[in-house]
Amino acid sequence: MSTENIPRGTVAAGYESVREEFAAVAADQGGDYAAQLVAHVGGRRVVDLWVGPEFTGSSLTGVFSSTKGAAYLVVALLVQDGVLDLDQRVSHYWPEFGAEGKQDITLRDLLAHRAGVVGVEGGFSLDELADDLVIAERLAAARPFWRPGTAFGYHALVIGALTGELVRRTTGRTLQEVFEARVRAPYALDFYLGLPEDLEDRFRTTLPMVATPAQLAELEAGATAPDSVTGIAYNQHHPDALAVAELPNQRVVRAKGPASVGGVASARGLAGMYAAAISEVDGRAPLLKPETAAAFAQLHSIGYDVVARMHKAFGLGFTVSAEVYPVLGQGAFGHSGAAGSQAFADPRSGLAYGYNRRRFAFPGGAAPENDRLVRAVHAAVVGQDWGALR
Repeated sequence: MSTENIPRGTVAAGYESVREEFAAVAADQGGDYAAQLVAHVGGRRVVDLWVGPEFTGSSLTGVFSSTKGAAYLVVALLVQDGVLDLDQRVSHYWPEFGAEGKQDITLRDLLAHRAGVVGVEGGFSLDELADDLVIAERLAAARPFWRPGTAFGYHALVIGALTGELVRRTTGRTLQEVFEARVRAPYALDFYLGLPEDLEDRFRTTLPMVATPAQLAELEAGATAPDSVTGIAYNQHHPDALAVAELPNQRVVRAKGPASVGGVASARGLAGMYAAAISEVDGRAPLLKPETAAAFAQLHSIGYDVVARMHKAFGLGFTVSAEVYPVLGQGAFGHSGAAGSQAFADPRSGLAYGYNRRRFAFPGGAAPENDRLVRAVHAAVVGQDWGALR
């Protein structure tokens, strides 16, 4: 095995099996596999590993929809503060949003992906997709793509702008500014909603998926029309639409940090954010009170997602993580990203997990190797023999 395929970094005593499993994943992936794996337990970092060429523990990549976790954390903080009310109508805070039959949509509906406001006719240009204020303005005038509340579907490229406008209307600051002030800066997290230019040397572009002929055939068989609800939600109907995989590779997206897909982070930043959400870190109390974390992790939408066209489970914005990884406790919450990143908090075990990879994984979304890595980390947390469980 090349030295580049041997994991570097550190693990705490009792977590050696996690290093071994990460090494096994790297060996199976081969080639130019580059990834980071970080875990905190009770606010203490116990796993900090990375592997691959031109990749270190401090390398940064676009984390696509793992960005949404940061957006939802900001909303959760404002709900906890009493600034936002989950059962208040969105149009109460943002009157323009009430157009085209959207006047009764609540913040709870919006966070549960039940609003139907997944895109706009004609789509968004690249500059528009990078700017949450512009997205919000266009969505305010848009008609929902299904009757709000009758179904749910992933608001893939717009949920950060929708929730961000509520943050702006109630605080006078953008969601990105609130995240910076209340979350990123106090904990010195490598998780940016707007990457400063002086950190560009640490950024690594997302590399395209390398799919086998069978995988390509599977992707083609599942392709949807650009003007379908799915196509509109992913902006495929815009004449100059970039592939989602290319979005964070554009400096305009990284610079503005749209809260749906524009975050730039390392696995340290991903895991560190969720650790701060549920655990005492460096003498600071958890950002979220237990009752707030429980409310946002509570299942709100489960079943057939009309955008993703598959089974999904959402709490308030966050993915209900135990539906994806059954070893996790009830109340675990997080989010994945299109290239393969995954991050979550499991309050029952105190685990905060972050995984990031550079090359886009098949078939998109949380990379399949997370199944192995999450189970290995969780087994170490609860003191089980991972070797016997495999």
